[in-house]
Amino acid sequence: MKDDMTVNYEYDGSFEGLLCCVFESYDQREIPEEIFGPETHQTTLFPAKIIETDAVRARRVLASIPKKIGREALDFVRRAFLTCLPQKERYILLFLRMGYRYGAKVMRMLQDDVVNTLFKAVKFIGNETHLLTGFIRFSVYGEVLAAQITPKNYVLPLLAPHFRGRYPNEKFLIYDKTHEAVLIYENGRMQINSVENFSMPEPDEEELRFRRLWKMFYDTIEVEGRHNEKCRMTHMPKRYWENMTEFAEENKKKPQKTASGEHKLLYLTK
Repeated sequence: MKDDMTVNYEYDGSFEGLLCCVFESYDQREIPEEIFGPETHQTTLFPAKIIETDAVRARRVLASIPKKIGREALDFVRRAFLTCLPQKERYILLFLRMGYRYGAKVMRMLQDDVVNTLFKAVKFIGNETHLLTGFIRFSVYGEVLAAQITPKNYVLPLLAPHFRGRYPNEKFLIYDKTHEAVLIYENGRMQINSVENFSMPEPDEEELRFRRLWKMFYDTIEVEGRHNEKCRMTHMPKRYWENMTEFAEENKKKPQKTASGEHKLLYLTK
């Protein structure tokens, strides 16, 4: 293995691109010190090797994971890639190298720092996804249900199956403000797009009325003498409150409309 110089990789930020980094690591018998994505700031003076995304190489690595490490490892790596873990790319590369050496038992090697760090990150994104399935609050805009979230991890791919099963006959979108991405569902089709400068439309009077009713219900069912702020924040962490109807301040502004008098909400509205 090369050890005479420090090497860094730079890739396009896609999962396929990361698999090509794994291929390059084996092909050149080297382990990168850092792996930079398009939004990662380089922190070293060493030049970065540009790793081009090659579909053939990516497929070879992808096929090798369940074959040599197991399907559980493939799902684990996919989830790890969606986490907000710093230097997740290098951790994933090191994990796969261990997996190719030890096989499926790498999933039980929690005493290893690399494996343990990834397991904690995957557990975190799993917990966040689970909480959001209950904390997401949809609003009605014409024929579309829309919600906004501000997660730490890139959870939209994990939320998609839950809400597709919950609202199979609806049109809905979930806007991830943190990662500037939107999950769109219509007529049985699901897609996730990157967006810039997107903002949710203003609610109309009917929507505001339902929000007030929901807030009234939430306040009414509480047993005043048993109010426990610490317990509430344990079950409903405060960082989710900004997107939850029962905690949000009512918007007293009148809804803004376009020249045609209709709300614009991507291409889902007719």
